[in-house]
This record gives sequence, C-alpha cells and structure tokens, in this order.
Amino acid sequence: MTATPAVLAIAVFVATYFLIATERVHRVAAAVGGVALMAILGLVDTETAFYSERSGIDWNVIFLLFGMMIVVSILKQTGLFDYLAVWAGQRSRGRPFRLMALLMTVTAAASALLDNVTTVLLMAPVALMVCRRLDLDPIPYLITLAFASNVGGAATLIGDPPNIIIASRADLSFNDFLVHMTPIAILLQVLLLGLSWLLFRRRLDYGADHADAVADLSPKDEIRDWPMLRKCLIVLALIMIGFSLHSVLHVQPSLIALLGAWLMVLVTGANPAQFLEEVEWPTLAFFMALFVLVGGLVETGVIGALGEAAVEATGDRSFLAATALLFGSAVLGAFVDNIRTRPRWHQWSRTSWRRCPPARANRCGGRSPSVPTSAATRRRWRPVPTS
Repeated sequence: MTATPAVLAIAVFVATYFLIATERVHRVAAAVGGVALMAILGLVDTETAFYSERSGIDWNVIFLLFGMMIVVSILKQTGLFDYLAVWAGQRSRGRPFRLMALLMTVTAAASALLDNVTTVLLMAPVALMVCRRLDLDPIPYLITLAFASNVGGAATLIGDPPNIIIASRADLSFNDFLVHMTPIAILLQVLLLGLSWLLFRRRLDYGADHADAVADLSPKDEIRDWPMLRKCLIVLALIMIGFSLHSVLHVQPSLIALLGAWLMVLVTGANPAQFLEEVEWPTLAFFMALFVLVGGLVETGVIGALGEAAVEATGDRSFLAATALLFGSAVLGAFVDNIRTRPRWHQWSRTSWRRCPPARANRCGGRSPSVPTSAATRRRWRPVPTS
C-alpha cells in the first residue's frame, strides 16, 4: 500500500461519510462529490469506476434495483398495496393488536417479494388512514411496520438493497437466501409479533365502536384496475420463478428483473413517463457513487491493509472474526445507513478471509481455519490481489 494515495483515499472517504452521516448536504451530492475528488486526485479513473469487477460499479446490483423499482411502480398503479392495508383493517374487526399483526405480516411478505423500503412507503399512508378511522395511536403501527419490513426484507435476495450487494459480491443465488434466510426470517417475524405486543400492549385499547368503524370498509374498492392487477401478478410470479431458477439457467438476477419489468410494461401498457417518475433515481446514483468510493479504498490498498490487520488480530479464531463482522455491521448500521456499511464490510471480510487460506495456515496460528472448500465456494471467494 502506497502511503500518499492511501492517505488521500481515506481522507476523501471519511470526509464524504461525515457529510452523509451528518446530513450537512444531500447524500447523493456528498457521494458524487467524493467520487469527483477521488478522480481529480487520480485515485480512480473511468476504467476502474465503470469496468472493474473488483473495485468498480456493480452493474448487476444497479440494474436489479432498477428493474424491481419499475415492477413496484406499476404494481402501485393497480392499488394493490391499498387493498392489502384495507383488507387488514377489515379482517382485524377493529381489534388493535390483530390489526397490527396483520399489517406486520402483509408488510413482511411484500418486503420479501419486492423492496422493503418501497413497501413501507406504500403501506404507511393506508395504515395511517385505518388508524384514524379507528381513532388509534398510529405510532406503534408505524414502528412495527418498519420492524416487519426489515425482517421480511432479509428473507430474500431482492428484499433489501444490502442483500443484493452481498449476493452480487459473494456470488450467492436467490435460492441461497431462500434456504438459509427465509426460515430465520419467519421465526424472527413470529418473535417480533410477541415483542410488539409486549412493547405496545398498553397503547392498544379496544373500543366497542371499533368493529363498526371498519365494517363498511371494502378492500375491492381500492383496486383501480383489476385486469391490470391480474397481468401484473402473473408477471410477478414469472419473475419469482426466474429468480429461483437463475443459477440453473446461468442468468444474472439483474437480467431477470429487467426482462420482468419489460414484460410488465408490455402486457399492461403502462405509461413510461408515469412509472419512470416513481423510480428512485437518487438511490441508484448514490449506489453507483458508493461503489466507486469503496473501490478507491480497494485500489489504494486500504482494504487489503485492514484485512491483514484483521487476520493478525483474530488469527484462526473464525468465530471471533465472524462475531466482529456481525456486531460491527450492526453498530455501524444503527448510526449510518446500512446500505453504506455493506460494501466496506464485505470488502474487508473478503480480504481478511483470503489472506489466510489453508495453504498459509502458519500465519493463522499454526493450523488451518475452517474454510469451506467446495467448488462453489472456491468460485465465490476469489483470491484478492496482494498489490
């Protein structure tokens, strides 16, 4: 690691993160400004930023997000999310905790199939409407919606942007998340329901007039276009099937998302100006800038040095290293948006892991750590250059 470029990269990275974390300027402006400064200082160039698989923009992540944003935007036009929230209000029969449990379950399921952030943005306004109708305190419902969206989003590859980054960099498939994460997410959702009752049971007062307040709610009235909804659900089912088979078909999830979005636009005749307006362009721009910022640290050897230091600190104690990664991500994610923590921690973990393979076990305290050696794992965890 050359000292001067590394110091400059760290300075730009820390300054950018400070501006983002303190919200002194918009996060996109701060991230793009950091990229521009790295380019001016010669730390990154167009070849590195746009074409490098190791330290450039991960286009699979960007286009997967873009495709799913279009899908969600078109689904929103049908009134599906309004239908689900009103249905929960009606099925609850005015009982506050039953309403909370149904809203949480619907939000978690939708977050697993779509994007959890967008799901909350669409579900929250309708949940507020139901709460006003029942004269309920909306704060517990909004808080539990946020909890449920995070749990549900963790269940699948497409449920949360950090999942997409991790899957792309570690070469994990949609089915890997289904097998390993979905059962845990279901268990956590059940535990979350119990925890929510413990936290908010004193604020969930039931009145005799609550049932009458929701009796005349009609979820079907919330659907704006039934034929369009049917077409969207068929295409969404095809997209999910495509995701589950992408490792067999050897097709990237990003391509499946783009093809699914194109098919949904084709069969519904959606207006491009309308659904493109709903695409979260600032989020996509922020992701691209973030990849380049972290790539600058990779190119200057900062991440490699952190990996070496991690190996020296943990040796062959893989449990300690995994625990540090887990709690480090959790603590950083509590104060800094979890999207911003994932690329940095992933690069650090990959580098530190590969710095100590079985062939170099002496550096890990004299014996080989428990490194998976399947062919799939060897493909996923490619060696990191030591330059």
